[in-house]
Amino acid sequence: MKKYFLRFAKISLILIYIVIIAGALVRMTGSGMGCPDWPKCFGYYIPPTDIKELTWAPNREFESGQVIIKDEKLWVANDDFTTGATYDPSHWRPYTKHDYAVFNPTHTWIEYLNRLAGALAGIAVLLMAVCSFAFWKQRKNITMLAWLTVIMMGIQGWLGARVVYSVLNPLKITLHMVVALLIVAVLLYIIRQAQDRPSGNVYHPLFSRLMVFALFLTLVQIAMGTQVRQFVDEQVGALGHQNVDDALLDPPVIFYIHRSFSFLVLGINVWLFAINRRKKLGFGKMNIIMGLIVFEILSGVVIYYLDFPFGSQTIHLVIAALLFGLQFYLSISAAESKRTKIIL
Repeated sequence: MKKYFLRFAKISLILIYIVIIAGALVRMTGSGMGCPDWPKCFGYYIPPTDIKELTWAPNREFESGQVIIKDEKLWVANDDFTTGATYDPSHWRPYTKHDYAVFNPTHTWIEYLNRLAGALAGIAVLLMAVCSFAFWKQRKNITMLAWLTVIMMGIQGWLGARVVYSVLNPLKITLHMVVALLIVAVLLYIIRQAQDRPSGNVYHPLFSRLMVFALFLTLVQIAMGTQVRQFVDEQVGALGHQNVDDALLDPPVIFYIHRSFSFLVLGINVWLFAINRRKKLGFGKMNIIMGLIVFEILSGVVIYYLDFPFGSQTIHLVIAALLFGLQFYLSISAAESKRTKIIL
C-alpha cells in the first residue's frame, strides 16, 4: 500500500484545491444557496433541473425527504406516496433549517458540482488514510496525520452544512475557508514526510522564522478577504448585479485594513526573497511566491478599479490559496534544512 499512499495524497491535495476553486465559483455566481438542504439537494441525490420537479402536482410519486416549494416555503415529504387529486398536508412537513425557498437551476448545479468535488476529495483522503497503515510500524505520525485529515474532512462537511443552514453566515464562510487551508497544510506536511528526502536547502534562522510569520500574515489576509467578499455579496444582493460597480462606494473598515495589509505581506516576502538570493539558500519556490503575490495584488487592483470583471474574484482567491500552500511547504523545508550540515 505504500506505493499508492503518496499518489492518493497528491490526488487529495489537487482535489482540495479544485474544491477551493469550485467554492470560489459558487461565491462569484451567488450560488451558495443553490441547494437549500444538505447533503442532498432539494432532497435529491441528483438535483432537479426544472421548477416542475419542485412543484406539487396530482398523480405524482414522491419519496420520503424530497422537497417541494409551495407558498414560497420548502416542504419535505414525510413518506413515500403518490399524490391524489388535491394537496394533502398530512404528507408534508415544513423545512425548518431556514426560510430560503428560491430555485435557480444554474445556481443549483454550480453548488451541486461544488459538493460533488468535495465528495471526491473525501474519497481520495479516505483511500490515502487506508494506505497510510503501511507506515504504522516505522512512521506512526504519517498514519495519524492521514486519519486526522479524514476527521478534518468530516468537520469541513459539517461546516458546509452549517453555512447552508445559516443562509451563508459570513463568519461560518470564513471558518469554512480556513479549515480548507488547514487541510491543505496537513496534506502538504504528509507529502513532505512521506517523500523522506533531504530538502537540499541551506538553513538560515531568520529566513525560517520570517517564513512562518509570512505564512501567518497570508492566513490573516485571506480571512479578512472573505469578510470583504461577504460585504460585496450583500451589496450586490441589495443593489443588483447591474450596479456591482457601486458595491464598494462606502466600504467597511475591514476593506481598508485588507488593502493596506497587502503592503506588509509584500514587504515581508521581498525581505525573504532578498535573504534567499543573497545567502544562496536554494529555495527556488520563493520566485514563484513573489510572482503569486504580484498577481494577487494586481488582481485586487483590477477588482476594485475595473468593477469586478467576470472571474476576477475567483482568480484572487485561488492565487491566495496557492500562495498559502507554497509558503507552508517552504516553511516545512526551511525547518528541515536545519538538519543539513551547512548552516548560516
